[in-house]
Amino acid sequence: MFSGIIASSGVAIGKAFVLKEAEFQISDSVLDSSEVDANIARFKEAIVKTVEQLESIRDTAAAKLGEEEAEVFEGHILVATDEELEEEVVEAIKGLKPADAALSETIATNVAMLAELDDPYLRERVADIKDVGRRMIKNLLGIDMVSLDDVAHGTIIIADDLTPSETSQIDLERVWGFVTNIGGRTSHSAIMARSLELPAIVGAKVATDSIQNGDTVVLDAINNKVLINPDQSAIDSYKTLQAKLDEERKELSKLKDLPCTTIDGKQFEICSNIGTVKDTEGANRHGAEGVGLYRTEFLFMDRTQMPTEEEQFEAYKAVAEAMSGRPVVIRTLDIGGDKDLPYLDLPQELNPFLGWRAIRMCFDKPEILNTQLRAILRASAFGKLKIMFPMVISVEEARRLKQVVADVKAELSSKDIAFDDTVEVGIMVETPAAVMVADLLIQEMDFFSIGTNDLTQYILAVDRGNEMIADMYDPMAPAVLRAIKRVIDCSHEAGKWTGMCGEMAGDERAALILAGLGLDEFSMSATSIPRVKKTLRNHKHEDLKAMAEAAVNQPTTEDVKALLNDFIAKF
Repeated sequence: MFSGIIASSGVAIGKAFVLKEAEFQISDSVLDSSEVDANIARFKEAIVKTVEQLESIRDTAAAKLGEEEAEVFEGHILVATDEELEEEVVEAIKGLKPADAALSETIATNVAMLAELDDPYLRERVADIKDVGRRMIKNLLGIDMVSLDDVAHGTIIIADDLTPSETSQIDLERVWGFVTNIGGRTSHSAIMARSLELPAIVGAKVATDSIQNGDTVVLDAINNKVLINPDQSAIDSYKTLQAKLDEERKELSKLKDLPCTTIDGKQFEICSNIGTVKDTEGANRHGAEGVGLYRTEFLFMDRTQMPTEEEQFEAYKAVAEAMSGRPVVIRTLDIGGDKDLPYLDLPQELNPFLGWRAIRMCFDKPEILNTQLRAILRASAFGKLKIMFPMVISVEEARRLKQVVADVKAELSSKDIAFDDTVEVGIMVETPAAVMVADLLIQEMDFFSIGTNDLTQYILAVDRGNEMIADMYDPMAPAVLRAIKRVIDCSHEAGKWTGMCGEMAGDERAALILAGLGLDEFSMSATSIPRVKKTLRNHKHEDLKAMAEAAVNQPTTEDVKALLNDFIAKF
C-alpha cells in the first residue's frame, strides 16, 4: 500500500495497465560530414509525422472532450513546429551530432531552462515539451507510440505521468482511474481527472515500481490509499464504500437546485471556478449559483500571438450566456515573468511571485488591459459579469484601475457600443498588504474575493511549491484565519460583500469556519459544490459563528483543527 496526492476523489477497483515508455538508445556517435544532410532530412520528416499525429489527436480530443480541451494540442503543434527549436537541432546536426542526439539534447536544454522557474503552469509546460520531444524522437527512430485506445474494460492506468496526448485517449467506459508517480493538483492530468470526475492519485512516486500489469488495484482517492492485490475481504469492503459513495452522490444531486441556506436561515452563494467555457457544463451540472473565478489567462496561453478583442469578447460572452444570467466574476490577466508567452517580452525573474505580474505588467502594457476590459464590458450586455483585478496592494492601484474602467466605458459609450454600466468591480485579496489596508481598499471597490492559495503562501512566508516545507503551508493557521476575518469584517462594515476563490473555499471542513466568519460567496471546483452545500445546510449559522470566533483565537494550527474536530463530532 502507498499514497500520494488526491487529484480527483472517488474509489475505483480494477486491473492495472502499467504505461511504460519503450526503451530506446540515443546515439553517442559522431557523424561523418557526408551524413549531415540525411540526418537533417530524417529530423524534418519526424517533424512532419509528429504534426500529423498531433493534429489527429487534437481532432479526436475535440470530438470526445470539446474544442476547449483540444486547444492544448495546438500548443503541442506549436512546439513541434517551433522554428528556434528546429534551428538549434539543425545546427547541432551540422556540428556532427546524429539527429536523435541533437534533438534529445535540445529538448533537454529547453526543459531545464523552464524547470528552473518554480511555477505550476511552467511545470505543465515542461511536461508538454517533454511529451512532444519524446514523440518526435520516437518518430525519428521509428518507434511506435503507446496507445490507450485498446485497454480492457475496468482498467486503472499506472504511469510515471500522463501527458495531455495520453489523457486525451482515456475512454471512461474502460478506464476507471489512474495513479501517477509525479504531478500535483495543478498538473494537466489532475485537472483532466477532475473534469472527467475520474478517481486519481498523483505524485505517488513508487507506483510504476510497485505495480505490475494485471495486478488488482484498489484506488482509494478518498482516504489517499493505493492497495495492490488486496484480499477478497478488502475488495468487498471497498465495493461497499463504492455503493455508499454512489448513493451519497445521488443524494447530493438532489441539492442541485436548492439554496445553500443554514438551518436558521443564513444564505450563502456557492459558485464555481472555471478556466474555459466548457467548465460551465460541470458548474451547471453540480448546481453552481454563478462563477466566482473565471481564470482568463488560459485564453492567452499556447498561442503565437495575443488573443484579439473579438476572440476575448466571444469567450466571455459564451460564459455569460452559459450561466444564464447568474453572476460571473472575470479575473483580468494574471500572468507575468514566471510564465512563457512567446509573443510577450517577459523577463525571467528570480522571484516571479513577487515580481512583474498581473496588474503590474498590465499597467506597463495598457493595450493588454484596455483590450481585455473592452471585451469584458461588451460581453456584459449578455449576462451578469463582474470584473476582478489580481495582485492589488494599494489604494493608489485601486483608484488607477477604476479610472481605466471608467475610460473604457466612456470609449464604448462614444461609439454606441452596448454594455452593462452597473458592472461591479472588485479585487482579489491575496497579499498581506491588501489585508492591512482592506478597510481603505473596500471604499474604492464593490467587492473582495480572497485568494487563499497565494494569501496563505505570503502570510506564512512558505513557498507552496516547495516539498521540503509543504507541511508548513496550511490555510487553517491562526494568522491566515485572522487575515480572512479582517477582510470579511472590513467589507461588511462598508456594506460590501466578500467571496473566496482559493482551494480553501472548496474544503467542506474549512467551509464551516468560513461561514462562521461571515464569508458571503464560496467559489470552488464544481465537484466540491454538493458537499460544501450539504455541510452548510446541516448547521445553524449561530453555532458556526461561535465556533469560528473561537477558532481565530486559538494559539496554534493544531488547536484550530482540534476545535473543528470537536465541533464536527458534536453535530
